[in-house]
Amino acid sequence: MTDTDINADWIAVDWGTSNMRAWAMSASGTVLAEATSDQGMGKLTRDGFEPALLDVIADWIQGPTTVIACGMVGSRQGWVEAPYATVPSGTLPEGLVQAPTTHPALTVHVIPGIKQTNPPDVMRGEETQISGFLARNPGWDGVICLPGTHTKWVHISADEVVSFQTFMTGELFDTIAKHTVLRHSIAADGWDDAAFAEGLDLGIARPERLAARLFALRAQGLLNDMVGNAARAQLSGLLIGAELAAAKPYWLGQQIAVIGNSTLSKLYVDALATQAAPATQVNAATITLAGLTAACRRLKG
Repeated sequence: MTDTDINADWIAVDWGTSNMRAWAMSASGTVLAEATSDQGMGKLTRDGFEPALLDVIADWIQGPTTVIACGMVGSRQGWVEAPYATVPSGTLPEGLVQAPTTHPALTVHVIPGIKQTNPPDVMRGEETQISGFLARNPGWDGVICLPGTHTKWVHISADEVVSFQTFMTGELFDTIAKHTVLRHSIAADGWDDAAFAEGLDLGIARPERLAARLFALRAQGLLNDMVGNAARAQLSGLLIGAELAAAKPYWLGQQIAVIGNSTLSKLYVDALATQAAPATQVNAATITLAGLTAACRRLKG
């Protein structure tokens, strides 16, 4: 089947800061086609969103077509600002926001994010993944961890987001590895399981020593010939360990699900296992699509 043979009943879109992913969907919920683009929110002005979307989905539009979108497309810098719902909140906030379009057959609805006023915090895009997870696991209560650039720990009860906390662990890793003195010590890729485990133990046991342990990575390279892939793994372990120590009130004694990139999610699952906290790993793309599908069903009644 070519793109010109596809007649999408509706289109699901996950639109982040760096990339956009779209799925052509049948009325029964079957994926007819999917496509990606590097035209994320961070590269676009407000008038550039519709052309960027049409570059990906134009051949799927054979008549009036609804698009359901989540992510940074609904931020203040996005296509249209979709105001945050406030916790406690349903995992799929009410009030989809319609984006302005010029294509006569295209209607675009954006899912709002969720905010927490005390302590201040926000999420945008993760609410759709959480909704998709709960659609697949009705009645589930516990804590959902969503690792990434800004990792979220989210307390779920009675199908609501009760509270959540964000950790900039992924962004810290990238910044420290590329823009500090440790750039001379951290390899661009590669891994060492033992070094990760050592960093994890140190980060969990003594999170207040994190800044000192970071410089020790540099010293180990200079004095003890620590190789770059081991330094990379230990940096990851230190940061994730410090995060787990701070997030302990969320995950301790709870049912835990981890949703995200498979490699990064496995690090969190393995790290939690060392604390006798078993967690279920969940594929992010599948769950995002499930959340977008739930939003479409609600819209169409």
